Amino acid sequence: MYYSHFGLTQPPFKITPNTDFFYAGGERGAILEALIYAITHGEGIVKVTGEVGSGKTMLCRMLQDRLPPQIETIYLANPNVSPEDILHAIAHELQLPVTSQSSRLEVLQALHQHLLTRHEENKRVVLFIEEAQGMPLQTLEEIRLLTNLETRHDKLLQIVMFGQPELDANIGQTHIRQLRERITHSFVLPPLKPSEVHEYLTFRLRAAGYHGPDLFALRVVRRIAAASQGLTRRINLIADKALLAAFADNTHNVSAGHVRAAIRDSEFSNKRRWPTGWIALTATALLAAGVGGGWAVYAPQPSPAQPARAATPAPAPVATAIKSAPLPTQPPAPMVMSVAANPLDERLEATQSWLAAQPPGTISIQLLGGDDPAQLRRDLAQVSRLLEQDRIFVFRTEANGKPSLTMLYGSYPDRAQAQQALVQLPEQLKQHQPYLRSVQGIRDEIRKEKPE
Repeated sequence: MYYSHFGLTQPPFKITPNTDFFYAGGERGAILEALIYAITHGEGIVKVTGEVGSGKTMLCRMLQDRLPPQIETIYLANPNVSPEDILHAIAHELQLPVTSQSSRLEVLQALHQHLLTRHEENKRVVLFIEEAQGMPLQTLEEIRLLTNLETRHDKLLQIVMFGQPELDANIGQTHIRQLRERITHSFVLPPLKPSEVHEYLTFRLRAAGYHGPDLFALRVVRRIAAASQGLTRRINLIADKALLAAFADNTHNVSAGHVRAAIRDSEFSNKRRWPTGWIALTATALLAAGVGGGWAVYAPQPSPAQPARAATPAPAPVATAIKSAPLPTQPPAPMVMSVAANPLDERLEATQSWLAAQPPGTISIQLLGGDDPAQLRRDLAQVSRLLEQDRIFVFRTEANGKPSLTMLYGSYPDRAQAQQALVQLPEQLKQHQPYLRSVQGIRDEIRKEKPE
């Protein structure tokens, strides 16, 4: 509900994993690259452990997205499978021609044949197991036996287990030591350090479309880091509620009080008492989001124990788009695009064809945007002198209820190549704090803004 208030195009702190919001700091990027190497060049079992909410599922999703096309993945989200059913579960994920009445031997033969076929096609098959600490030990042993499926030179199935630290305790038991011996790589996902928490918050906000000054001051970040213990899920929960409190308070500055209220309202906090006025703030935020279907911001209601304060003027809204020139003092004129041929119209038309032709995972670099077509034409002319014009893309969207234009550069098959191109951008463009966007995310944004 606070997204428009802060100039955001999408939720910045959802706990559902979204690979567009993958933060490579805190060793996440290095672990991801190591996992890719281990899978594409290694064999055996790979183990990744981390505390609840440390980002294991996000890492798993990124790994699946970044693996080369010759890797076929199987994903088991529910580890609580009996030893008798684990083969059927894997066969179901691979859509093998077996039924629930098929014997273990029949399923194993079908799986073996599938793996041999993939090997002949120069492909690998990888099994991802999430929440592996909840898998029965007998099932883990059955998983270990699958690593015996091999040719004279290669393993036919690779296994990656994601789990909480209890997984290490389970594997450490003597009677399952054979599984432990098959683990060739082991990674630990550490909590974020306080400095990394600040980077993480800034990164998520920028990825969600925010272009203003830092919303979270360093003293506020220290509170979030201490309360969350560096766990990304907790950081997301606290940050989301703190922004909601600031929105209800009709301010663009997240204060220590907003963060304290957010911490008290979190399930992992030992202090669950709501501060005076917090219920009114939250109710006011809900009212502001719902009344009249608009995004009007209401001043907080005073608590009964306190005298009413005079409402203070609302601060100016945070700018939602970076411009290379100052905003005009007068409101911009309604967007009316000229029908005459010009570079901006050409890039708009070329972008439509480009978006229709690209795979969802294609990555581009968002350079800048704004709600003034004349200004964007000038920006396009400047950028075209620095970059190849046929690799510049422009699409229409909406920000704060106004028509807006966004400029992109480049078309890259993966984030690694896009990140390299981002680093090599001219310094003049880096001042606008460009960031990476996926084609699927751009399509979703355009689709969301189209009238029904």
